[in-house]
Amino acid sequence: MRCKLKLQTALLCLGAWCLLNPISLHAQTNFEKNLQTKIESMCAAAGTAWPELPAASQQLYPNDALQSVMSPTGWGGSGTYVFGSIGGIYPEVYKQNKGDLITSAGVCTGSSEKAVNVAVSINMTDVHRLRDFSENFFISRMLGHGSSITVAALQMFANAQQSDAPGSTFYIAFSHAVQTLLSKTSGCSKLSYSIGIGTGRFLYKSPKDIEAGHGKYGTAVFGNISYEILQHVNLNAEWSGMNLGFSLGWRPFVKSPLSIGAGVTNLTRFSADKPSAILSIGYPLSIKR
Repeated sequence: MRCKLKLQTALLCLGAWCLLNPISLHAQTNFEKNLQTKIESMCAAAGTAWPELPAASQQLYPNDALQSVMSPTGWGGSGTYVFGSIGGIYPEVYKQNKGDLITSAGVCTGSSEKAVNVAVSINMTDVHRLRDFSENFFISRMLGHGSSITVAALQMFANAQQSDAPGSTFYIAFSHAVQTLLSKTSGCSKLSYSIGIGTGRFLYKSPKDIEAGHGKYGTAVFGNISYEILQHVNLNAEWSGMNLGFSLGWRPFVKSPLSIGAGVTNLTRFSADKPSAILSIGYPLSIKR
């Protein structure tokens, strides 16, 4: 317990320090663990959401397709949005021929380029029974030179009798859009990556994993790398803290911020019993730009 509290405290302190000092940063058997759709990343990639910068200070941003489906990124929004998503996985870990769904809805506001963007969302992870709610909270800041950082808390206030999550999860994630690889979308980069560290779902394996001999702990560290293979289509490789996965992020309509993510996870024997397919659909709606 003391180690867990120390890690959570360290993550929050590091996140606060990075948000306030951006220049210095440069010199379970459960569906929730496998599907970690980043809606704030989707909001940020809505195209017109990015701020217009003078030519002298122009930098490349991540392109407009999802950079990850199973792992967090450090990207945040720039503007005021309401957003919603629905995702599914099949088969569910350690269950035969069963799928699972998750829905999420929330709001974000603020400019991550000028100050910070704050996003709050609510999850419902038992969709067919309309129960098992939990809350997420994100604070994001652009650091310049195509970089961004997010400090977040996930699955807060979950009902312990319904949720199989290992308590609340805290994490910090850093993302960067490579400035030398131009996307076919103006002002964006072909290649971006994220790396982070967290507690909860990134650190503790499920009881089924422990019973199966996979050990008690994940890596705590997660990451992803995303490359534009076609305009508005990204190929992503992801390490969720528990397992390896590959995904595609697709923005099917140029004039719509609708985003689709599809992939396969649990490709190693580090956790889980078999590979699972994942599909997510999300949409942000701008309130004020």
